[in-house]
Amino acid sequence: MAIEKELLDQLLSGRDPEEIFAKDGLLDDLKKALSERILNAELDEHLGEERSEGRVNRRNGVSKKTVLTGTSKVTLDIPRDRSGTFDPKLIARYQRRFPDFDEKIISMYARGMSVREIRGHLEELYGIDVSADLISTITDAVLEAVAEWQNRPLDACYPLVFFDAIRVKIRDEGFVRNKAVYIALGILPDGTKEILGIWIEQTEGAKFWLRVMNELKNRGVGDILIAVVDGLKGFPEAINAVFPQTVVQTCIVHLIRNSMGFASWKDRKAIAQSLRGVYRATNAEAGLVALEAFEEGPWGQKYPAIAQSWRRHWEQVIPFFAFSEPIRRIIYTTNAIEALNSKLRRAVRTRGHFPSDEAAMKLLYLVLNHAAQEWKRAPREWFEAKTQFAVIFGDRFVV
Repeated sequence: MAIEKELLDQLLSGRDPEEIFAKDGLLDDLKKALSERILNAELDEHLGEERSEGRVNRRNGVSKKTVLTGTSKVTLDIPRDRSGTFDPKLIARYQRRFPDFDEKIISMYARGMSVREIRGHLEELYGIDVSADLISTITDAVLEAVAEWQNRPLDACYPLVFFDAIRVKIRDEGFVRNKAVYIALGILPDGTKEILGIWIEQTEGAKFWLRVMNELKNRGVGDILIAVVDGLKGFPEAINAVFPQTVVQTCIVHLIRNSMGFASWKDRKAIAQSLRGVYRATNAEAGLVALEAFEEGPWGQKYPAIAQSWRRHWEQVIPFFAFSEPIRRIIYTTNAIEALNSKLRRAVRTRGHFPSDEAAMKLLYLVLNHAAQEWKRAPREWFEAKTQFAVIFGDRFVV
């Protein structure tokens, strides 16, 4: 509903425009006046209900309460009743913050701002001094939502699931340890993306991955057509024990990056160009011929560890050659997981280290949800790839 121009003119008359949004300015005055008006209306309604039920009750003055809003600190006159049965809906009896204040804190935290940065931001813009404990209390409220999200039911079929990891520093038993955060990003039959879960673990192995796979199965996943991984230890054995028909595909991008780690900076561009013949081959036999040619060529002779790395992963590279170009592009580019990981790494960098696994999980969950619209969209190639999935996997590709 639009506010009438005459009313706005009356409110703004004789006021300095710069003071309207300043601390204790017109906006704060309006918040106070409107809040108190609502609180008094709530009490009137409460007293009316009491009378209709035959109980005697009446107003009993006011008490002052300072509350935090999304932009300021406001002192309100809270109306009281004689019998003490009135509990306002707008700002409950023991509540010291408007809901929008908590939402603002969580939003800033989700953008990767540290507790110190949030405190400085609120002090600089709004003149509000907020303790670090209060910010932690507000953000801890999402831990219940995290637990529900991590255990929510999943879809029956995921044509593609990318499994990847980022490293974070977490305090554990008095020491700051380097732990891995494993992320599973699934692509649904309609092309939209979904995070299946986040797991924090210091060491990986077949037992860990078997637990993750059983968790996914228990949450409703019946089939994963292709799992794209980066040489995760014990992963192929674990996933095939739970989802025996799943094709395990090594991430080509990570394999190329690992290859570059063996070469000097000045040679990397030429080596990357030479490796294109391997992963762009029409089939596995041609790919192996191209790998042998690379191995015998100048770059293979100068950096023998590169070809050795490809050979170690060759069993998980081979499936790639059976797919059509649209599916290859989706697997090869890994834009979805890369974009996601870049946001998570950016948020993690501002922290230094986390006091606990729960603190790390809280931030990662908030960052993922805050940026959901950016990474959930279907890949551009999906429409063409979808047809190929239906042909290759038949009845297993459940739309």
